[in-house]
Amino acid sequence: MPLFCLIAGAAAQRDSSGPPTDRISALSRQIEAGAVRLAFDPDNGYLRSLLTALRVPVESQVVVFSQTSMQFDLISPRNPRAVFFGDEVALGWVRGAETIELAALDPGQGVNFYTLEQRESARPQIKRESSRCVTCHLSPDTLGVPGLLTFSTFSIPQDKYSYAAGAATDHRTPVEDRWGGWYVTGRTGSMRHLANAEVPQSLRSQTGKQAQPRQLDSLQGLFDLRGFPTHHSDVVALMVLEHQTRMTNLLARLASDARAALRPEPAQAPLPRKGPGRSDPNTLRETVNDFVDYLLFVDEAPLGRIRGSTTFAEKFSAGGRLDRKGRSLRQLALDERLMRYPCSYMINTEAFDHLPRTAMDLVYERMWAILSGRERGAPYTRLSLDDRRTIVEILKETKEGLPPYFAQVTQ
Repeated sequence: MPLFCLIAGAAAQRDSSGPPTDRISALSRQIEAGAVRLAFDPDNGYLRSLLTALRVPVESQVVVFSQTSMQFDLISPRNPRAVFFGDEVALGWVRGAETIELAALDPGQGVNFYTLEQRESARPQIKRESSRCVTCHLSPDTLGVPGLLTFSTFSIPQDKYSYAAGAATDHRTPVEDRWGGWYVTGRTGSMRHLANAEVPQSLRSQTGKQAQPRQLDSLQGLFDLRGFPTHHSDVVALMVLEHQTRMTNLLARLASDARAALRPEPAQAPLPRKGPGRSDPNTLRETVNDFVDYLLFVDEAPLGRIRGSTTFAEKFSAGGRLDRKGRSLRQLALDERLMRYPCSYMINTEAFDHLPRTAMDLVYERMWAILSGRERGAPYTRLSLDDRRTIVEILKETKEGLPPYFAQVTQ
């Protein structure tokens, strides 16, 4: 199941009923005012123009063919779905579909969903999908808030109206269980995975051991590439996207829990209940702990040597905030782990900067407990002294609002 999967869940409440302020809503207002014009291409509609307007690199393209989007009837290994992303926006495009699907992380509202009709117009309209998409993009895998997912299919059903078996993936998922239903280009060394096979379970023998996965340098020869901005589905881009989807959901969940904790209890309320809309400091602290653990990659699955097939890695790393030694949180390692310095670049998003003060204080307190070395138990021991010291040095020079107690790490 790709970025915009169809998973039903309980109803969710938005934290803000005001107008959205995310980048896609801002672009929509610019289009309506005539300040931005989108060009229509006969092969991919508004896709390339949207990517340019939202400053989303074409090298971020990752391609999925499992029939698990709301456009499932058009998706197949011969006509896969392309997903593009930046730090706070994502687009889903299927050749022949009536709409492009979009999502954006809003600092005040969490993840918002939109569509753009693929019909040439002098002033195309981006439509917010408040109800339909929220109903689908909500599950335990999105942490109980409207969110995003990457998904690996373990088997593909014959009935196109049934769901494929699989699981959500992020940087904690063993690589051998990732990328079922995806095309992946680049080099993955000796690591086994489920990509590049139309029926992923065929990679497993009767003993359960996986066969060596197919290595692809490009998508050429697999399907008609007409309309695709690039001929790649870069493995590095997909791994960054996997990390980012859960980080996005954690940001949205943390903001939701913090705002709920600040709401007064209704008069003559029954016994306090946990969950959104009820003040529960324990729930907020649990969310903070999960958030910081993921932010610092303390439970990242081990990797082998990874090499992409495009310049995505270079472009992604070039966008980082540099300290005086030329280091940033966007620098990739791709040997044994994803990031060179294990602290997520998503700490520099607007969504993080707009967290409620209560949540922000708890996040920094928990970060310092781990980075200073006071937290000594597993799995925090995997963060070396050099890693912790470097992360703090980078943050002190590049992150505004960092508390003064972030000092030199000595243990």
